[in-house]
Amino acid sequence: MARRILEITGSEAESFLQGLVTSDLSRLDDGLVYTALLTPQGKYIADFFLLRHGDAIWLDVDESLAQMLIQRLSLYKLRADVQITETDKGVRRGTGPVPEGALADPRHPDLGWRLYGDEEGDDGTDFDRIRVAHCIPETGIELTPDIFILEAGFGRLGGVDFRKGCYVGQEVTARMKHKTELKKGLALVAVHGAAPVGTAITTPEG
Repeated sequence: MARRILEITGSEAESFLQGLVTSDLSRLDDGLVYTALLTPQGKYIADFFLLRHGDAIWLDVDESLAQMLIQRLSLYKLRADVQITETDKGVRRGTGPVPEGALADPRHPDLGWRLYGDEEGDDGTDFDRIRVAHCIPETGIELTPDIFILEAGFGRLGGVDFRKGCYVGQEVTARMKHKTELKKGLALVAVHGAAPVGTAITTPEG
């Protein structure tokens, strides 16, 4: 899927994002951070990667969500010293030899690396097969506005930090974490025949 790279700058850029997203931005010093923006009710708005680029923070998001995300972030900005701009940069990804400057995909080792710069695309790896095999949700497929991120596996993907301070949707997410069992989740099933996205899957007993 096509990606869009946004650039977040300003003296308050990191603290601004830290108060909004589900992950702890202190991990930016270690490489890519996978995270999400939620509604106050704890439901999914967008998932994306964050990385340091000089004094700026780059935000790597699915192209279909980019304009909406800019608008959402701008609503929260108020008077903070933060600027949000689109760039013409791209992302390449692969699972072969790691190019200089590439960063490991933090969701799972089998997803390889991501390299940010003037080029985009991948090395021919079947990333859809990999993500399905490991129950890794995709924007617009498993990740839709009606879901809670813990049901989509963000806990095991490193996409949420339960030790950081407050962020939008934190109370609902924390309550779900301490439930004995989530009502929904991702699982692998084998389907024979046509099964369009959204098809109900039931047991023989219904």
